[in-house]
Amino acid sequence: MFIETERTPNPSSLKFLPGRTVMPTGTREFASPEAAEASPLAEAIFNTGEVVNVFFGFDFVTVTAAPGVDWSALKPEVVTILLDHFVSEAPLFAGGSADGISVPAEEELSPMVEDREEDAEIIASIHELLETRVRPAVASDGGDIAYRGFSEGVVYLTLQGACAGCPSSTMTLKQGIESLLTHYIPEVTEVRAA
Repeated sequence: MFIETERTPNPSSLKFLPGRTVMPTGTREFASPEAAEASPLAEAIFNTGEVVNVFFGFDFVTVTAAPGVDWSALKPEVVTILLDHFVSEAPLFAGGSADGISVPAEEELSPMVEDREEDAEIIASIHELLETRVRPAVASDGGDIAYRGFSEGVVYLTLQGACAGCPSSTMTLKQGIESLLTHYIPEVTEVRAA
């Protein structure tokens, strides 16, 4: 087995591609060692002591190093952990399955604002553009994006994985996503991070 790595726009994050499915549906982010206890793989990566975030995507794992950590030392350690996990076919989540581990769909995340029924068509258009244009691009950078609401022309989104805390995340939101949404959906005037 060979694990490829890709740089992400976030210099603190690396995207690891094991050449197989990691999360068959949804995504999962672990922002602390306590949260990582739900997954033996995420927990092992956090146990390096040099990691602040682990993100599982469809076919990748994004790892964010703590400030000041040298990736030249951490990268081989993470690759070894990933190899051990995937070669042994260990379960991704504690207990041997994802039972009881909820990976909320976008619609199930706590909204920043409550969507209004009269905005249903606009919201459907926003979801379509996010799914077809934005999420694939964000996933290629080792992250994900979640819709958190629409109110008075403002779309609220949450960036996850390598995209959370990335120095270029504001540019991604404003110049990338906001430009796309305002171009195709005139009712959208702004995009804000939730």
